[in-house]
Amino acid sequence: MTIAIDQPIQQKLLSFDDFLARYGGNNRYELIDGEVFDLEPTGLHEEIAAFITTKICVQIDKTSLPWFVLQRGLLRPSNMGMTAFRPDVAVVNRDELTEELLWFDQSILTLGSSIKFVAEVVSSNWQNDYARKVEDYAALSISEYWIADYAALGGTRHIGKPKQPTLSVCTLMNGEYEIQQFRGNQTIVSLTFPDLKLTAEKVLRAGR
Repeated sequence: MTIAIDQPIQQKLLSFDDFLARYGGNNRYELIDGEVFDLEPTGLHEEIAAFITTKICVQIDKTSLPWFVLQRGLLRPSNMGMTAFRPDVAVVNRDELTEELLWFDQSILTLGSSIKFVAEVVSSNWQNDYARKVEDYAALSISEYWIADYAALGGTRHIGKPKQPTLSVCTLMNGEYEIQQFRGNQTIVSLTFPDLKLTAEKVLRAGR
């Protein structure tokens, strides 16, 4: 979530092993190209992530899919040695975990094929959610990615003008994300969870 006015919390670039030793047990931090970033979770940020998790768990339970929501963990893409994302919500396919060499010793995923869905709740470091992660999650072939911008922090080129709370649903098509935006009482369309009956406002206000 890098922006020009915000600086990473350290100047020296860290390897993944160094990051894991210093910050691996703290859910506030993720590593991007060797720079450590504070995810800056507010109370409402955490409520929204929990609300999305709750609603998705209901859908998984209804369909008896071999999926679960990752509670604590890192996504360390195998082709990005100094990067370890920490999605706010990640749906994991249990059937793919046999290919994850680190999983059974550490809560670390390296393959996009293990992940069916991710969601990021936008904080003040918003650019990675709208730029870097859109590219990287697509490159990992994660089929659906939500960007929950409850405070309308994203740039106008991402959420329009005047800025307003927006849920962006990125759906993978031919290797790239097609992005559909939902606001207010618009009903969210999700290919991963087609029976999910939620409005953008419900998600962006954590069910209020």
